[in-house]
Amino acid sequence: MQWTDRIGRRLKLRDLHVLLAVVQRGSMAKAAVELAISQPAVSKAIADMEHTLGVRLLDRSRNGIEPTTYGYALVRRGTAIFDELKQGVEELLFLADPTTGKLSIGSTESIAAGLLPAIIERFSRLYPGVRLNVVQAVISTLHFRELRDRSIDLLLGRIPANFTEDDLEAEILFDDQVVVVAGQQSRWARVRRLKLTDLAHDPWILPPTDTLPGSLAADLFGAEGLEMPSAPLTTLSIHICCQLTASGRFLTTLPTSILRFNGRNLGLKVLPIRLTLQPRPVGLVTLKNRTPSPVARLFIDCAREVVRPLAR
Repeated sequence: MQWTDRIGRRLKLRDLHVLLAVVQRGSMAKAAVELAISQPAVSKAIADMEHTLGVRLLDRSRNGIEPTTYGYALVRRGTAIFDELKQGVEELLFLADPTTGKLSIGSTESIAAGLLPAIIERFSRLYPGVRLNVVQAVISTLHFRELRDRSIDLLLGRIPANFTEDDLEAEILFDDQVVVVAGQQSRWARVRRLKLTDLAHDPWILPPTDTLPGSLAADLFGAEGLEMPSAPLTTLSIHICCQLTASGRFLTTLPTSILRFNGRNLGLKVLPIRLTLQPRPVGLVTLKNRTPSPVARLFIDCAREVVRPLAR
């Protein structure tokens, strides 16, 4: 296959865009509506690409239209092509006016409850014209899907210590210690000496076991020779966790970054319990082969400045 004969002159970005729309919608008719063109025009664009490349790109199934192996490969590369074009346009706009731009940030629940607002507060003061969009991400269940789909530019959150994602880069910003907390008016808050074993049969709020926070909580109790308590409530919501713990009825574990950046508002007290299993790295994750935009680089620099005292 010669580039100049079959690809350089005949493969069009418009046709590639049509293919992506068909795959995303699972239907040529739905893709035509989204693109505001006729269905025959969609069919012709796909047929022209298949003729140019000499392979079949789409198959029909009970669930609609699905890409073939060749189609998947082209869609994956096409997504990267359009993402780079989008990044390029945004970079040009930023160079024309460095006070504007936009950025999509993925954040785990615990980071959104403490560290992220502190970064955004600093960043928005320095660059008030930049629009930020925050997407909640659950690392273990979505497996960095938003990054790989390029729907976010970067992700902040606690990450596994043995980070092994080949197509992603992780910069560890700091190690987030974990502490046991109770409500300031609870009976536990008045005790000066405690061990985790003393609280094994008390009511806890814990994260679900099939998530990264849940596995970390299991490791924490396991390091003390204990099984996970039978928690009356499991949740990933830090808001629910903090509010119910502040009522005095429950115990929970929290990263210290939440208390550092938002502790005054929570009505919680750190219990004098020394935990064996520490620390927990918090990282900034990006796609390895994706060119970061100027706005993303500014945000990353801002994040590094905010966490500098924690890193020390």
